Formats: sequence, C-alpha cells, structure tokens
Amino acid sequence: MSRLRADVRLLIACLMILCLTSVTTAQQKKTQKQSPKPDPNLSHVLIIGDSISIGYTKPTIELLKDVANVERVKANCGDTKRGLQNLERWLGKTDWDVIHFNWGLHDLCYRHPDSKTQGHRDKVNGTISVPLAQYEKNLEALVKQLEKTGATLIWATTTPVPEGEAGRVVGDDLKYNEVATKIMKQHGIKINDLHQLASGFDAPHWAGPGNVHFKQAGSNKLAQQVAKEIKAALPVNNNHPN
Repeated sequence: MSRLRADVRLLIACLMILCLTSVTTAQQKKTQKQSPKPDPNLSHVLIIGDSISIGYTKPTIELLKDVANVERVKANCGDTKRGLQNLERWLGKTDWDVIHFNWGLHDLCYRHPDSKTQGHRDKVNGTISVPLAQYEKNLEALVKQLEKTGATLIWATTTPVPEGEAGRVVGDDLKYNEVATKIMKQHGIKINDLHQLASGFDAPHWAGPGNVHFKQAGSNKLAQQVAKEIKAALPVNNNHPN
C-alpha cells in the first residue's frame, strides 16, 4: 500500500511539472507574439508621444507590418520637460531611420496638487505645466537633439482640446501648434497634421465629452495617417516596399 501511495505522489508531481512547463511555454510564446523580433532587412521607426500615440501605435504597427520595424518609447513621454530629461535614453542605441514625434497636451495642461481629478488637472486653480515661451525653447532643444540621430523626422501636431476638459483650455492647442509649426518649418521637418484630422472626428471617435482621448475607432483613423506619413518617409532602399 505504501508503495502505491508513493507511486501516486510521484505521478502527481510529474503532472504538476508538466502543467507548469506548459504554462511557462505558453507565456513565452505570448510574450514573443507581443514583441516580435525586428526584421534586420527593414527600416527602424520610432514613435515618441503621450497617451494619444499609445492609442495609435498598435494599429500603426499592423499597417506597416512587413514594411518597417515600428516601435514606440516604452513610456508616456509627457511634456517637453520630461522629453529633455529622457530623450537620450529613449533613443537608445538603435540607428533609427524615421522618428515620428509629438509633445504638447501635457505641456499645456494645468494641474493643482489638491485636485481630485485624474492627473490633478485643474485649469481654474492650477498652474500650467510648461508655459508657451518655455515650450518653444524646450521643443527647439529637443528637435536639435533629434536631428543628431540622422533620422527623417516627422512632427505630429497636437490633437484638439475639447470643450469641458478639466485641465486644458480650448484654443491652447492651436497656440502650441502654431509655435511648433514655426520650429518645424525652420528646421525643414515634415508635419503630420493630426490636429486637423481629429478636428473632423464625430462623437463616436472620442472617448467621451471633455476627454482628449479617443476610442479605438479614432485611434485607428489616426494610425492610418501616421502609417501613411511614415511609409512616405522610409528610405528608398527599404528592402520591403509595399
């Protein structure tokens, strides 16, 4: 009887090991699927931006599958202050062919430490994150740093601030885009006007009233234009034109 019990315990232990191995293998496959290995024959593209860019990155990757290795900075890039602090690290060692970038919505946001609204947003009692004059200086410095990569640069205009946004003033998006546009034209950088595109979105494309974010339908629309601009900027010797 004791021998039988020992055999049963051994069998149970073997089954547990097999189950754990299967789960680990499945997790590894899932991770590999989520993070495909870059194709060395394709151009390398980096997307820099806030949560708006997070929304359009995945569909952009799908649209440019087998056309380019598209990656996004693994962080919410926030305002230009955060950009200046982290850009060198975000760029890493990769030899980027195209960089699609934006800063703006976080710069023009008003925040107050006592605000209970998500992100401490408060355009009544708060302080603006980066005033327009400082935004211009910061963005100029970021552009000069990006130019050193030798990559083709694409600036994405800041998407609209809707009525009722708790921490942002309607119209500031236009002011910040005007400054950014001036800088990009001075540097000969291509402008992807996502502001104009999103301004024509219907309610179903937006996350909700007073929300700067988009539902998947909106992000997909943005991704189509992002992918189009990136594709047009790829090197002519890209091995897999589409």
